[in-house]
Amino acid sequence: MTENTPQRRATLRDVARDAGVSIATASKALNGRKEVAEDTRERVREAAEALRFTPNSVARSLLSRRTGTVGLLTGDLEGRFVIPILMGAEDAFGAGRNNVFLCDARGDSIRERYHLNALLERRVDGIIVVGRQTDPRRSLGQDLPVPVVYAYAPSDDDRDLSLTPDNESGGAIATEHLLSLGRRRIAHITGDPQYVAARDRARGFLGAMHAAGLEPCGAPMFAAWTEQWGRDAAATLFEQYPEVDGVVCGSDQIARGVIDTLRDLGKTVPDDVAIVSHDNWEVLATGSRPSLTSVDANLQDLGRLAARKLFDALSGEDVGSGVHRLPVTLVTRGSSVRSRA
Repeated sequence: MTENTPQRRATLRDVARDAGVSIATASKALNGRKEVAEDTRERVREAAEALRFTPNSVARSLLSRRTGTVGLLTGDLEGRFVIPILMGAEDAFGAGRNNVFLCDARGDSIRERYHLNALLERRVDGIIVVGRQTDPRRSLGQDLPVPVVYAYAPSDDDRDLSLTPDNESGGAIATEHLLSLGRRRIAHITGDPQYVAARDRARGFLGAMHAAGLEPCGAPMFAAWTEQWGRDAAATLFEQYPEVDGVVCGSDQIARGVIDTLRDLGKTVPDDVAIVSHDNWEVLATGSRPSLTSVDANLQDLGRLAARKLFDALSGEDVGSGVHRLPVTLVTRGSSVRSRA
């Protein structure tokens, strides 16, 4: 071989020969298979390093029977809650050097089945299904050839693994925050009662009030996730219960409407009435006057965890099943605690 002749690229056969093992054993060792003894694995790794062996992506996929691709299937790509979940999942997939196929079914079950079949034809290693709300959705079924993790909208089949925010805990955390500030005459204004999130948050509110030995100022008020409903509901609430000193709102939009009405009534926030909301939609929460104390569902973290669970399933680990409700956190701002200059 002359000085200018390029060196032949090392092959798996070369690694196996130098390590004194079969090609199959060398393949298993380099792919982290558990049936290879640790001393054999180390010998194979040393041989590969000495030979500067780097399997190409096609060979690696054939050896591991993976394609290095995953599917993200959603029904609402424009959804405010869906996007941060997708961002978190994509971050985790990127860290693992996986390619991501993103499909938007737009709330259409026929379109969803079409996208599912397309992902399977591409031989994706696994799929994350991201819903637009926390209401249960129909399972994709148990006969799929790849693992599936459901994020935000849980599957209606307990055999599936589903990750969703703990909205009941969120309602309790919001209420306990107001109680910790000495507020005792507290009401709850929330959104559409057909949404599981609205009912869960109301349940958390009522549980925290009863645990404190207090009765709420009226029953939780349900209607819509809008600022207009917040304005209208607050007008009705304070006409019936002028002594209210704290309001837990089901969303940031509702909270902004409540604050508008309080301003019209000559009440100040948080001095006269403290407000806590849900969703921590930053553009609304920080743009409000005052800025909103809000419960954050940590949706990017949820997306990252869904990706990690999918990786674990691909590695053969038992990731469990059923609905797992993930912790939420309270972000404190000026609507409940006046900031000090």
